[in-house]
Amino acid sequence: MEAIMNLIALGDGSCRLLGRLAAANSDTVTIERATSLGAVLAALRERPLSWIVLVDNDDSFQSIEARLATEFGQVTLVGVENVAGAGDAVRGRQHLSLDMTIESVMEHLRQLEHGPGLPACGDPSMRQTLHMARQFAASDASVLITGESGTGKEVVARFIHARSKRAGGPFVSLNCAAIPETLLESELFGHEKGAFTGAMTRRVGKFEEAHTGTLLLDEITEMDPRLQAKLLRAIQEREIDRVGGGRPLKVDIRLIATSNRNLEQAVSDGLFREDLYFRLNVVSLEIPPLRERPLDIGPLAHHFAAKFAKAAGISTPPITQAALRRLSAHAWRGNVRELENCIHRAVLLGQGSPLDGENIVFQRHLRRDDVTVPDAHLGFVGMTIADMERELITQTLDHTSGNRTRAAEFLGISIRTLRNKLRQYQDTRRPQPPVAMMGRELYH
Repeated sequence: MEAIMNLIALGDGSCRLLGRLAAANSDTVTIERATSLGAVLAALRERPLSWIVLVDNDDSFQSIEARLATEFGQVTLVGVENVAGAGDAVRGRQHLSLDMTIESVMEHLRQLEHGPGLPACGDPSMRQTLHMARQFAASDASVLITGESGTGKEVVARFIHARSKRAGGPFVSLNCAAIPETLLESELFGHEKGAFTGAMTRRVGKFEEAHTGTLLLDEITEMDPRLQAKLLRAIQEREIDRVGGGRPLKVDIRLIATSNRNLEQAVSDGLFREDLYFRLNVVSLEIPPLRERPLDIGPLAHHFAAKFAKAAGISTPPITQAALRRLSAHAWRGNVRELENCIHRAVLLGQGSPLDGENIVFQRHLRRDDVTVPDAHLGFVGMTIADMERELITQTLDHTSGNRTRAAEFLGISIRTLRNKLRQYQDTRRPQPPVAMMGRELYH
């Protein structure tokens, strides 16, 4: 695999830090040690690559910074604290310290090299996926991102947007599985005042909100086929009709769609339009599950530890090797979302102390067998099949705290089928299973 970054070090501390990087990441970095500022300048002149320059953060730092800026304009310059003990938060992102973990150093350098929004990663398979995403980003072609739930599809979509020519425009996301079919058309295309009962004012839809930017349609396979036809026209013509509107409106968007299902199978089953599939699948990315990218576990764990420590107002806790081994041995059926929740719990339990094996508590996964009732005395004898089905749905939703997407996965049905069942219970005035208002999750 080609090197992903080029590094020059000047100074004792910087060279020591790069030595550690070279030992751990010899296949992903190129390193040059310079003995003087002149040697740094010569390397930059002779090989016009995208260099990151690491310099000891001492009295000479500002003069070196000025000299590089004068001759080369913008050069990524990083100050390295020449003493250990400065911690992970050393005067912002462009300063590193000798006591930072290699994972944290690599994450900082990747953020500097590629800009904000780079997902934390260390596994070759995910780096290759991000490399392809960077190549796709420059075009306006529609992108289809597939992968299991929780792998980070929306994170990759935002990564593409941030590196596109539309980065200055809005990024608008809509979860097609979370919106009832009766409201999804209005959410997408907007509506005029009086278009239907309850439409008291005109509403702008997601297509209009995303004008000059990027529109992400999450879990697009859950969209009703009738609405798929309208979406196809909007993509082809780059124009929409508000519900109840009298004239089409032009929109300028880049479309990204995601799904955790096999779209080719959905097309074969008649659940997804073939012409829409080909229109969306101009370029495609498949996000591997976390169990297939084990080298991502460490960088992600450090990233989430820093994130939740900052939110809690405490210092970023180091993660011990014992904890990393325990994390690496886990199956991660919930992918990155499960890892995020695990580290969040560990940070809250540790309260700033190092995260070790005892802080790592894995969440019990619900199996399909878990949602059945094992004992006959619970009352299934004498119940109708319909009542048993409703009871099973109720228990599953209760276990998932009302998360319909997870409940549908456990039950082995589509989110559309689950919504229809819930609507049926409401229409027949049966008690409806609880559905909690879930907060927005980052990893989809």
